[in-house]
Amino acid sequence: MSIRILANQIRLDIVKMINLGSSSHIGSALSCVDLIISLYKYYLRFDPNNPSDSNRDIFILSKGHAGAAVYATLANLGFFDRSKLETHYQDDSDLSGHVSHKNVPGVEFSTGSLGHGLSIASGIALAMKKKGQNRKTSVLLSDGECDEGSVWEAALFAAHHNLNNLLCVIDYNKIQSLDTVSNTLELEPFALKWESFGWEVLEVDGHNFDDLKLVLEKVVNAKRPVCLIANTIKGKGISFMENSVLWHYRTPKGKEFEDAISELSKEKT
Repeated sequence: MSIRILANQIRLDIVKMINLGSSSHIGSALSCVDLIISLYKYYLRFDPNNPSDSNRDIFILSKGHAGAAVYATLANLGFFDRSKLETHYQDDSDLSGHVSHKNVPGVEFSTGSLGHGLSIASGIALAMKKKGQNRKTSVLLSDGECDEGSVWEAALFAAHHNLNNLLCVIDYNKIQSLDTVSNTLELEPFALKWESFGWEVLEVDGHNFDDLKLVLEKVVNAKRPVCLIANTIKGKGISFMENSVLWHYRTPKGKEFEDAISELSKEKT
């Protein structure tokens, strides 16, 4: 299965999961699908049949509210049966709204309180280096999450310890929970901020698989921590959800759900 078809299947799963569980954050989940599947296909070393392999690379979703995207990705990669996705956000389900590692193979850390993921990933990366391990850590942040001071403390820490085995990917869809990023707390000049903290900074179209593949292959040989600013579209893949603040919290029901499924199903043909 091509990565494009796989990404589309993951989006279909996300829409169905959020509909069944009457949950939210669909726009956030859809914007980062292509980033997550590219990390698994082009960057991370992992074994779905042995999720605790001591030689595996680590992925942490710092923007934990987009957990549906990780769950759907892991299920489609064979970490657990896809039927489990139908329990998302329901009573007694392991698949909570914010991503949880409990009883979910492939999830390394429970997140959702924004601003913590980069600190955790930095600590893991430092431990790997101290142990002389040839392993990598990657973490996916939201742009709005970069309003948190703890992100910049971790950025200082990672550069100070020269964590060249750490990749920070930022889902730069430019919309956060209630408004645009620029109206909430302007991040620009975004790349220059990361560079001034001692990071190597790269930018990419977060929905172009060819470009993502090239940049992730380049990152493997980094000399210092890397921040990959991925320009994305919130709600990517469903026309009426794209670039809309509304779909941060809204649940697709009725005709909206049917229209979303119809759009994504056409992509498969």
